[in-house]
Amino acid sequence: MTETLVQEAPRPGVVVIRLNRPERLNAINDAMLAEFMHAFAALADADSDASVNAIVITGAGRGFCSGIDVRDFGADVPSATDPAIDRLRFQEAMASIPQAIRNLPQPVIAAVNGPCVGAGLALCLAADIRICSTAATFGNAAILLGLSGAEMGMSYHLPRIVGTSVAADWMLSGRTVSAAEADRRGLVSQIVEPERLFDHAVEMAGQIADLAPLGVRMTKRALQVNTDAAGLGPAIELENRNQVLTHATEEAAALRRKWSQ
Repeated sequence: MTETLVQEAPRPGVVVIRLNRPERLNAINDAMLAEFMHAFAALADADSDASVNAIVITGAGRGFCSGIDVRDFGADVPSATDPAIDRLRFQEAMASIPQAIRNLPQPVIAAVNGPCVGAGLALCLAADIRICSTAATFGNAAILLGLSGAEMGMSYHLPRIVGTSVAADWMLSGRTVSAAEADRRGLVSQIVEPERLFDHAVEMAGQIADLAPLGVRMTKRALQVNTDAAGLGPAIELENRNQVLTHATEEAAALRRKWSQ
């Protein structure tokens, strides 16, 4: 598809985005940043014809994503002596990647095949479903570089997924977290053998893609919104609205006819 990303369609309704800088453990450089945003914009546009109903993000080679390419990001990375506004704009550009993942109408599955560090962890956290291979590892790298461990939405997503105490442990120490610990703490919903990860992720995405698209997408949004709901009442109000809207679709009518026979 592009210089640093490969897009595949292994089955109808499913798109796979594979980070493709295996020689750098799929570290993000300026080209990948731009290509991510282009790819996500195109997938969001696919909402108009429902041609893409589930997305898988994974890495080529033995890594998922080792974070930002600190050795050779490209010409756009600012130095510590550049004006603060330039450094802020760079940080905002990096943070736009997990925001774009979260804003996709389709559910996103992160299939973590190896090291998932720094910005890579931020991408993983922004996905709706996270599965990993036994070879996966996770880490917050910024704290080890003298920076804040809270970046790219990490301090928002991680406590909501694993709890505040565990998030603080991982973010403040920067230690490497094994696949087994990630599974035990609820960071991932499933852990599988490396050779099965890709096929398993595509199978899971296919199961979702085969469902009524509007129902799936409204479920994704309700989960996101109601995680931060002020209380049960507002959460139920959103659920009630979604049920009324999906009830009127032809997909729902066809499924009611099927199950009533």
